Amino acid sequence: MDEHRVFGLPAEIGRWGFVLLGVAMNLCLGSVYAWSVFKGPVEKVLGCSATQGGLPFMAFLACFSLTMSLGGGLMERVGPRWLALAGGLVVGAGWLLSSLATDIWTLVATYGAVAGSGVGLAYGCPVALGARWFPDRKGLAVGLMLAGFGGSALVTAPVAGLLIGDARALAVAPLAEALSRTFLRFGLAFTAILAVLALPLRFPPPGWRPRGWTPAAGSVARESFDRAGMLRTASFRGLFACYCIGCLAGLMAIGISKNVANDVVHVSSQTGTVLVSLFALCNAAGRPLFGWLTDRLSPRLAAVLNLALILAASLAMLRAGPGTTGLYVAAFACFWLCLGGWLAIAPTATATFFGLDHYAKNYGTVFLAYGLGAILGNVVAGHAKDYFGSYTHAFVPTAVLAAVGIVLAAVFVGPPRPASPAGAR
Repeated sequence: MDEHRVFGLPAEIGRWGFVLLGVAMNLCLGSVYAWSVFKGPVEKVLGCSATQGGLPFMAFLACFSLTMSLGGGLMERVGPRWLALAGGLVVGAGWLLSSLATDIWTLVATYGAVAGSGVGLAYGCPVALGARWFPDRKGLAVGLMLAGFGGSALVTAPVAGLLIGDARALAVAPLAEALSRTFLRFGLAFTAILAVLALPLRFPPPGWRPRGWTPAAGSVARESFDRAGMLRTASFRGLFACYCIGCLAGLMAIGISKNVANDVVHVSSQTGTVLVSLFALCNAAGRPLFGWLTDRLSPRLAAVLNLALILAASLAMLRAGPGTTGLYVAAFACFWLCLGGWLAIAPTATATFFGLDHYAKNYGTVFLAYGLGAILGNVVAGHAKDYFGSYTHAFVPTAVLAAVGIVLAAVFVGPPRPASPAGAR
């Protein structure tokens, strides 16, 4: 591939092939969003509490976030192809090892630490490709790629539900066998698919821009910040805090979607699985939708709108109970949509505010908010169930935090002031 052609086509056309590859990769990487289908069977087979049943999910997302941060520096040295390939192999190994788990702590290590770390290595590759190949449409390109991550549960949730079966009806021994078989089959599939998809990935030549494109005022950073310079800005702190709040609410909801459907709203197990798949559509749609809004409006306005929707959904869930299926569906569709939105707002804002020269490292640091949100969200949900007896109590803190986040976004999420000479390049 020369600097003007991609996949044998002019770069302005061929670059869309990387979007398709990114979508396909993220369909595999985003299978964690089907965890609520696994959560009930895991708790029954391994004999653990609601809080413990969320630990593999929490560990996965925390390790995902941490490794994503570390992977930014690796990508600059080895490139997206080899980092994505390594990440895909680690993801597959984590799922395969999870098939052997006989206690919750082993599953935390295999599914949470190993598979989560693999996703962290691979996830940043399509994101960085989108930002570099599409300087004219960063939000849209990144949002479309990440739609695969959000929409993964649309595919993986029904497949997992079919392979595992009805956890309420099965005895522990048959359920344990079905759960192990499901982890094994997912691991084999992910290993093969991710390895193949990683091979074509590559960055554009330095300084490449789409033919005829001139950056509009405000569409690119006034200067390029390195990580140390970015950390000193109020823009980073505001973006990080709002991103963390959005991820806390969204990831908490994703991790308990089926449990709330079954235990609070009293729908059947099969219906709960179907709803998780439908919510995945909302999560997928949130990425290009909020990516487009971020491009058209601004990261600040997109963030305020997103957090206002989280606030409305949280207040709605405080009224949930048996038979309130419509309210539950509307609120959880909103949570899934808004989480998807943040995964387009944050990378686009990072590129817009802090530039592309150090983008991989910078967004890796911003992405730590995702892992922190995952940890706090699991703690909030687990304690609400274990100490108060209902997941509905978890939506009080998400409502309060969303209101705080709206203020933070309005004040701090915007272009940073010029950095000191030590912080800019």
